[in-house]
Amino acid sequence: MNLTAIFLLYIILINIIAFFIMYYDKLLAIKGKYRISEKSLFIIALFLGGIGIYLGMYTFRHKTKHLKFTVGIPILIIINIISVIYIFQFILNK
Repeated sequence: MNLTAIFLLYIILINIIAFFIMYYDKLLAIKGKYRISEKSLFIIALFLGGIGIYLGMYTFRHKTKHLKFTVGIPILIIINIISVIYIFQFILNK
């Protein structure tokens, strides 16, 4: 498996995981149980899981009233896209 394929697989997996983490956190919120910290959600988004967090937010109507998330996650998605482009350029120029 080449580096490009591994990187694409990572991006896909981190976003699937991020999506389901938002679902899990929503379930915990409904049950009034201990929650996943906002810091952890932002770290996942920072490590290229922003699209999964964003889709999870709006699919499960979770954290959509928090300005920190409605503004912060799209900013992280833009940073993710720029990072992915840079990383792909680096991989392809090797």
